[in-house]
Amino acid sequence: MKLNWFAVGAIAGAIGVTLGAFGAHALKSRVTEDLLSVFEVGVRYQMYHALALFAVAWAAGQWPGSWINASGWLFTSGILIFSGSLYLMTLTGERWLGAVTPVGGLCFILGWIALAVAALRGS
Repeated sequence: MKLNWFAVGAIAGAIGVTLGAFGAHALKSRVTEDLLSVFEVGVRYQMYHALALFAVAWAAGQWPGSWINASGWLFTSGILIFSGSLYLMTLTGERWLGAVTPVGGLCFILGWIALAVAALRGS
């Protein structure tokens, strides 16, 4: 799984950079400053967790096992749910999507906990 998590992190990073440029150039004149800020938070957390997926790829080589894979899946789910809900809220203006965002945040937190457990257990 080591190379797979590295690839997922690289893809998430490439998409994050693309969306960051989209927000800075295409959205700047089309959405309110408030919504642009929301979009930027989504990009920021996507990029943080793209890098976290590189840590998961490295850790998979050190401590292969279910905790590492859980961490990778949780980070990936967090990107999709947390950042995805913020992107959709910005693009659609539907504020109710903000209620979904904390589920993605919980995925991020659990991903970090799973990574810590893997390191502490060494498996």
